[in-house]
Amino acid sequence: MSATRLPGTPRLLRALNDRAALELLLEQGPLTRARLGELTGLSKVTASQLVERLEERGLVARVGEQAGGRGPNAQLYAVRPGSAYVVGVDVGAERVVAACADITGAVVSRVEQSTRDTDDPVGVVHNAVVQAASGAGAELSSVRRVVLGTPGLVDPASGDITFAFNLPRWHRGLLAALREDLATPVVFENDVNLAAVAEAQSGAARENRDFVLVWVGAGVGLAIMLGGRLHHGSSGAAGEIGYLPVPGVPIPRDVSRRAKPAFQQLAGADAVLAVAREHGLPADSAADAVRAAIAAGTAGGPLLDELARRLALGVASTCVVLDPPLVVLAGEVGQAGGAALAERVQHEVAAITLVRPRVVPTGLTEEPILHGALRTALDAVRDEVFGSTVG
Repeated sequence: MSATRLPGTPRLLRALNDRAALELLLEQGPLTRARLGELTGLSKVTASQLVERLEERGLVARVGEQAGGRGPNAQLYAVRPGSAYVVGVDVGAERVVAACADITGAVVSRVEQSTRDTDDPVGVVHNAVVQAASGAGAELSSVRRVVLGTPGLVDPASGDITFAFNLPRWHRGLLAALREDLATPVVFENDVNLAAVAEAQSGAARENRDFVLVWVGAGVGLAIMLGGRLHHGSSGAAGEIGYLPVPGVPIPRDVSRRAKPAFQQLAGADAVLAVAREHGLPADSAADAVRAAIAAGTAGGPLLDELARRLALGVASTCVVLDPPLVVLAGEVGQAGGAALAERVQHEVAAITLVRPRVVPTGLTEEPILHGALRTALDAVRDEVFGSTVG
């Protein structure tokens, strides 16, 4: 990686060089001034000035020495973890999980709270964020951004929640209330979209800028990644495939009455449990039912085949419109089904459409929504902090 040399003001060039150096320090760990100069293409004098500038701004710090040949040991520098913090929050119907990460991306604390006995979403989020920051040893003022993953629709224009099926207390106006309460930038994002962000960073979609993620759990949802960017749609409803009108189930005509939408009825967790009972594999959860089918070998095949046929209706409807090269099956059912379910869905989609996307199970096993929230917050904060290094 080297700094691009383009015409510009000295101030702009310093900013570009500073950003390049900070990114290198994050990617490659502690580096000497000389090594930073080599990697950025800067002279020794310019690299030394750059490091001094970043050190003065509190963004980098000396973390050790590197033994060399003759002469004194060279100082090693790294991004100072405490220069900024972010908090990611995963909001569910029964619990809120929050984690705090420093600017290097290291997760330094995690807290979990029940939401069953409260009707105060502001208070729940406030306590979770404060406890996460406190557990990281960070002042709340050093938390530069809070990203909350929530089920339902987020208005792309206002950033507020417009509809959350299983969170009736979450409503318009909540975003402004949280921003005022926490005195820091707060962002809402759909939970399945955040799972796709995590999948793109460190899961099954690492090598793909175009893919869709199908979430199969208590709810059914979809995230669309095009050119490495999430597609939200004009109202934030892109990916709400639970509402696909599919054959074989009643199609509600008034979603405000909280009737289960059609594809949700066909492929959600309740439907998986019902199909499992029909196949003689009763279980306490949809994920357990799928795992039992896989463990049963040949005897569990009919359950997986039926589930794949149902899921393929939603996957195929998406793929004939978007034609993505990759589909990731996530959520509790997608994760539990693994390759056995993914391969069946891939075969079924190819059988009923002209498109042939590769279908794979999620590559993440723990809290993808939370990690997607942290990644989203980190990307924004690094742009703010690293992009304003020159005063």
